[in-house]
Amino acid sequence: MFEGLQELSRRYSFVPPGEGQDCDWSTGHAFARVSAADAGVQRTLMEDDLKADFRLGNRMHRYHAEISYILDGSADFFVDGDWMAAESEGCPHVPPVIEHACVPTEGCPAVRMPMIFQPSGFDQLLAKLARMTDADFEDGAGMRAPEEKFDIINIGPAPSRPQQER
Repeated sequence: MFEGLQELSRRYSFVPPGEGQDCDWSTGHAFARVSAADAGVQRTLMEDDLKADFRLGNRMHRYHAEISYILDGSADFFVDGDWMAAESEGCPHVPPVIEHACVPTEGCPAVRMPMIFQPSGFDQLLAKLARMTDADFEDGAGMRAPEEKFDIINIGPAPSRPQQER
């Protein structure tokens, strides 16, 4: 499914503290702890550090699932039409073909959460996004190719959360 995956040279991988593929952009920071190269097509483990102004628009994936686990901070997740507040130790799971969005909870300065993507390969998208310029992000045609390659179907911005649910 994802191009460029390497065959594992050994049957395990180890990433020491503070290491791993580093993907940094203005609203977030992610480290690949288990990458596509480490796990083949099985899974990817990322550590996401989201800043207060991070916004993940409403989207879905045909083939891959996401599991998030909140370590620090809190985030509001929109999943399959429902809003939920995920605080420390909260664990949203989003299967394939389910629409979802994520924003840090209002007033939360940052969110730290490991995320598992299955099958693997999402680390390759984040690495590509970290190398892109503002002009690259504004280029609709240029964004469609990585979105298609990495199984992203953009639906639109994160829906507004009703006041009574906050």
